[in-house]
Amino acid sequence: MERVDSVVVGAGVVGLAIARQLAKAGREVLILEAEASFGTQTSARNSEVIHAGIYYPSGSLKARLCVRGKDLLYAYCAARGIGHQRIGKLLIASDASELPKLAAYARQAAANGVSLQPLSAEDVQQREPAIRAVAGLYSASTGIVDSHGLMLALLGDAEQAGATLVTHTPLLSARIAAEGLVLDTGGTAPFRLRCRRLVNAAGLHAQTLARNMAGFPAAHIPPTFYAKGHYFTLHGRPPFRHLVYPMPDEAGLGIHVTLDLGGQCRFGPDVSGWPDTPDYRFEAGLEEKFQRAIRRYYPDLPDGALHAGYTGIRPKISGPGAAAGDFIIQGPGQHGVPGLVNLFGIESPGLTACLALAEQAVAELQA
Repeated sequence: MERVDSVVVGAGVVGLAIARQLAKAGREVLILEAEASFGTQTSARNSEVIHAGIYYPSGSLKARLCVRGKDLLYAYCAARGIGHQRIGKLLIASDASELPKLAAYARQAAANGVSLQPLSAEDVQQREPAIRAVAGLYSASTGIVDSHGLMLALLGDAEQAGATLVTHTPLLSARIAAEGLVLDTGGTAPFRLRCRRLVNAAGLHAQTLARNMAGFPAAHIPPTFYAKGHYFTLHGRPPFRHLVYPMPDEAGLGIHVTLDLGGQCRFGPDVSGWPDTPDYRFEAGLEEKFQRAIRRYYPDLPDGALHAGYTGIRPKISGPGAAAGDFIIQGPGQHGVPGLVNLFGIESPGLTACLALAEQAVAELQA
């Protein structure tokens, strides 16, 4: 049976960041990815936003790791030449009824150590003439990043430090043994492997993997919910210079405006369903819903300007109507299995926090 020191399951942005961290620390690292390439699921189907850390409860992992991760990510992108831009974000109240919520986010941001600039209706229109709002907040530290370029750099660093990526290789099951963990893979060339350390960064499938670990205590596996969101693109030249976010809804950050590094404008995501299994099909009939939401703050949206874009799935640990759950980084100190770290519920701001999540996961392995 083959042996390796450390295995990371999942080659999304978080798994790659963890593999890089382990490899640079001198560990022998094997990255197992079920798909044909790295980063094809959650990491490739999002807004590519570097979040400031505004929304998350004080002291939560999301708040702490977003703020820490943002700083790490900007520095890493600058050092490695990864496409990014500190473009800034307007968080807006479309009418007076939303002003209390806007004020609450200002307080939450301050508690998280995030600086925001208050904006009057005139200030909002000066920054974004196409936007109609009664007030807003400006986040100068919010940005955008080339997520594929980021993952290429993380993988390159990991491989340069000795890590190996194996694609088309799902981890089917694991067994807790006396000297580590025994893994059984699937795919075109299945094999059995023993490792001393295992990081479950399987994203949408992290809970399934944990349930397939013989001997792992089931009480430590949270529930699984898949929140599906759609993105539409805007035809033609966008009228925006910044990201624009309306007041968040109960399941996400609302149908907001994002720009990519090429200048294309996207609207989304909504939360249009909670499928039992990940389903990336773009549903018909959503354009009118998006138009209504967008015209609350961008009233001059032209008819026919929205084009179907893509969908994404958030790996949530809380379901419809429930408060958003925090990241779960679960090490031996929590579940009692030596050498195992599980990451559950790594949704937004996971991209922003990837390097900070890697620090935390590796620290759990070493605790």
